[in-house]
This record gives sequence, C-alpha cells and structure tokens, in this order.
Amino acid sequence: MTAPAPLAAVNDFVVKFANVNGSGSASANSLFAKAILRMGVPVAARNIFPSNIQGLPTWFEVRVTEAGHLGRRGGVDLMVAMNPQTWDRDVAEIEPGGYLFYDSTKPLPPAKFREDVQVVGVPLTAMCNAAYQVPRERQLFKNIIYVGALAALLDIELAVIEQLLAEQFAGKPRLIEANVAALHMGADHVRQNLSPLGLQVRRADAVGDRIFVEGNAAAGLGAVYGGATVCAWYPITPSTSLAEAFTEYCQAYRIDPETGKARYAIVQAEDEIASIGMVIGAGWNGARAFTATSGPGISLMTEFIGLSYFAEVPAVIFDVQRGGPSTGMPTRTQQADILAAAYAGHGDSKHPLLLPADPGECFEMGALAFDLADRLQTTVFVMLDLDIGMNEWLTKPFQWDDTRKLDRGKVMTYEDLEAGRDFGRYLDVDGDGIPYRTYPGTHPTKGGYFTRGTSRNPYARYSEEGPVYVDNMQRLVRKFATAKALMPAPVHRPASRATREGVIYFGSTAPAMDEALATLDGEGRHLDALRIRGFPFADEIFAFIEAHERVFVVEQNRDAQLRALLINEGGIDPAKLTAVLHYDGTPITARFIAEAIGGLMAERAPLPEAAE
Repeated sequence: MTAPAPLAAVNDFVVKFANVNGSGSASANSLFAKAILRMGVPVAARNIFPSNIQGLPTWFEVRVTEAGHLGRRGGVDLMVAMNPQTWDRDVAEIEPGGYLFYDSTKPLPPAKFREDVQVVGVPLTAMCNAAYQVPRERQLFKNIIYVGALAALLDIELAVIEQLLAEQFAGKPRLIEANVAALHMGADHVRQNLSPLGLQVRRADAVGDRIFVEGNAAAGLGAVYGGATVCAWYPITPSTSLAEAFTEYCQAYRIDPETGKARYAIVQAEDEIASIGMVIGAGWNGARAFTATSGPGISLMTEFIGLSYFAEVPAVIFDVQRGGPSTGMPTRTQQADILAAAYAGHGDSKHPLLLPADPGECFEMGALAFDLADRLQTTVFVMLDLDIGMNEWLTKPFQWDDTRKLDRGKVMTYEDLEAGRDFGRYLDVDGDGIPYRTYPGTHPTKGGYFTRGTSRNPYARYSEEGPVYVDNMQRLVRKFATAKALMPAPVHRPASRATREGVIYFGSTAPAMDEALATLDGEGRHLDALRIRGFPFADEIFAFIEAHERVFVVEQNRDAQLRALLINEGGIDPAKLTAVLHYDGTPITARFIAEAIGGLMAERAPLPEAAE
C-alpha cells in the first residue's frame, strides 16, 4: 500500500502537544499559539489538563486557522509527543500523512511509529543535558527548545517569539536572555539537521482588532460593568479565575480616587452555602451581588436559591460547568447543569438562564444578568462552561454604551411611600407578576416588611391558606412569562436552500456548529439552525421547531438536557427532537457534529424538499 503524501497546508492545520502536568509546558505551548496570532493568523487554543498538580497527562491543542474557525476541528496534523505514557494514543490521533515530532534522544523501536506518518526527531533531552546542569532548568528549557524547533519547522518568525518572551519576563533580563538562547538552540538544530514541514505559517492580516481572552475574565469584567459590588465565593474548578478576575478589575476600577478605599466587598467564604447566603443578604440590602461556582456548588446552594426565588431577592450565579456527576471530571468541560440550574430548589421553581457562546457574550451577559436579577427580583444564572471559561478565545473587542443606566427594576422610594402609595411587597399591581420592593431604611415608618421563605399574602403577612398560596405561585408564573421577553433573542441561521430539517444548539458548541453546518451544506445536507441564548424560551424557538419536520438538538451532556427542557416547557412531541450528544469531557468538534448529523440524516428516508 502506498504511503500517503505528507500533508501540506499554509495557515490551516492542527498542532497538539502531549505533555506531563507540572512540567511547565503550558506556558511554552501558549507562547507558540500567541506567536502565530502575532503573525496575523487566527488560532483556537485549548488546554486539556488533569485535576492533579503534577504527573498526569495533559494536552494543549492549537488550531491554526486563517479562515477563522474557532471551534475544534477534530484530528491532528502535527503531534508534539512529549509524554511516553500516552505515546500510542497520541500517535493514533495523527492524520494520515501528518507529522510526529518527538524527543529522539532515546531510540524507539519501529513498532512505535506509523508508516503513514512523517517522523521528526530532535534530541531534546540530550541537548538540555549538555547545556544545563540544574534538573529543573533542563525540564523548563526543554519546552522552549521545542518551541524554537517548531518555529523553524513551521516558519514561525523567531523575532515574534523573542518579543513575547521580553514581554513575559519584563524587568528580568537574565531570564529573557536564557529563554532566547534556548529558543535559538532548538531553531538552529532544525536548520542544521532537518527540512521544513509541509505545514507552514505565513504572515496574514486575519486577526484584525480582535482580542485573545478567557471567558471567565470577560465575565468578571462584565460583572464590574453590570454594577456588581459584592462577590462571595468558594474556590472550585473551573470558576475560580472568574472571581479572581473580578477582584483584579475591582482593584483597578473600584477604588475611590480621593480616599483610596475600596468600593466593593469580596469574600472568600468557608463553603458554597455561605457564599450564596452572603450574596442573597447583599441583594436584599440593595447591592448587586454574585457568586461563581460549578455543578457541585449549585447542589449545595439549592436551598438558598429556592429562598431567592420565593422571597424574591436578586442574585446572580456564574455557573462554569464541568464534567459530572459528583466530582466527575473537574477539569473537563460539559453542558450538564442545564436542568439543575433551570429548576434548582425544592418544590416548583424556575430560574432564568443566560447561555453565552464566547467571551464577548460572557462580558455582555455578565453585565445583563444584574439588570435581569434586579428587574425580576430572582436568581439569574450565567451558564458558562470550562471550554469558554478557562481557554483563551479570539473575540471582538468588548462594546459598552457609556450612556447605559443600571435597571434597578421596581423599587418604591421614600417619596412614593410618603405620598401614601400602597405598598404590598408581593402585590402584583401591573399584571406582569413583578411586585415592588423597598430597600432597607427607605422610610422610617413605611415600606417595611418581613422577608420570609414561608407562604404569605401580598402584604408579606404569614399565611398558609390554600388560595393565598396558589395566587402567589401563579403570580410567580406570570413573572417568569414576563422574563421571556427580557432574554437575549435566539440567533437564526437559515440554510442555503429551503429545508424541512433544523438544528438547535447553545453555548460553546457554537463555533464547531458553524463549521459543521458549512460542511453539511457542502454535502447537500441542508439545515436551518437556531442558537438559543436564554431561558425561558422565546416563542420564536417553538415556532422554529413547529416549522420543521425534524430538529436535531446538539449539546454536550449525556441526558439531552436542553432537549428535555424544550419538551417540558413547550409540550413538544419528543419524536420531533433528535439528540446529538457529546460528553467525553473534551470540547465538541466540527467533525463530530457533521458526522453525527450526517449519519442520522442518511439513516432516515429523505424528506420531501420544502417549498421555496
């Protein structure tokens, strides 16, 4: 059998680094990705790491994509195999005709290689042993040496990497000099002993003014712009960096210039229960407050979330979803908290969800959540996941309207009360289900009420009478219906030709979905697409389902949670919604989506073409 020709591509390939956690490789791999960005070529970088500190396998995938595809493609064109423990698995991922870069210090038997893969060996360990005496230096500089070797193989400009090193180690000239020397050591070895690969990076102008940022940082900044002044949190992967980012932004932007005092309160609580309790207490007092957590934290917070719903106290929760159940895979990504968040609490309760697809929407929805929480007087969830939250994504610069004012919702003032306006804390005076509230201390004698988690009448007086309870619960249903019009509208992407088939998706699935739709369209498989951005669901979503004979629902969990939510909330015939599920903990790929939907479409008899 003839071996395939070596892969050849310019600014369109996937590099994957296989390393050991704790080896210092993540910073070197990020340096590689950012150097390509500096050359004007978009990249999609994803860090896939274990939940321990040191010793287990870790991977870092960089998709070089001048076309701007920011989702994972699937497959690997160049594997940088630095971990003997995962060698066989890593080699198996390489595309036919692809490249295997490895440390050739120790010879390996032929059985360890593939005949359809190009092997590129560099004696990294031998080079480090000759150049460095300290074991830790050997380990760390080995990473920079392979970055230099890859730069020479792929034609990445060394001057760009040198500039990045200078920025990273600013004020530390000895570190800059040492890293630059290691970089050139790798590049010089390749130039003297090897030839460039068929995969090449060429300068382009495809990045524009886009920024490279993590979703957690974007959400933390959104919270600042949204007026949040209180954050109570307990560390949990993958949400910790969101609270840390909020802290940094507050230190930069929330210090009184005259007194030097902080105009914010950030508390690392003793556990998740305490953190949400503090948030609700702050919200009751009129502050805009939030916590950041993940699935296990939501479980612990459930009783307080129910209190927020029934006592109608504003709160915001950033849920950065990870692999579950229980501890599950804490450093892997999923979209598996949808049902837990939507219905959190005992008894009948529903909560608004915001579903951002990238860091830009994390910023926008991070700010919007506080307006919604105040206006609706309830807990609002912003549903990130690890893929968005902890990976850096290319996104447009954040936009903000400086004339925008905070929407505090229905708040009765001193003047209102002094004028004799009737105040019933749970009285629906406008028919939208949302009552008026007062801030503590608004008036010395009027506007006070007892906040309770037990049943009460519209004037906040304790009551367990059935009709009173039912009336209050129905008012909460009206309020949730009002929330529908406040959610971000879904994004509709029509097919290139009329079709009776559609697909629904949300969140971090979006970039891979966009690419998969183009692939399917090229195969003659046409799908109208709808990206959901909020819950409660807009009527447009159910109209979309009604307009199609069958609709695929793509999500990253085992139990088709979005599909279940659509069926439950819209009374949809389950047979009409076909689940496409990916839940191994890695971000979904365009190939997976295209192959899964394409296979399902091929299995069933084709539908008659829709009328033009």
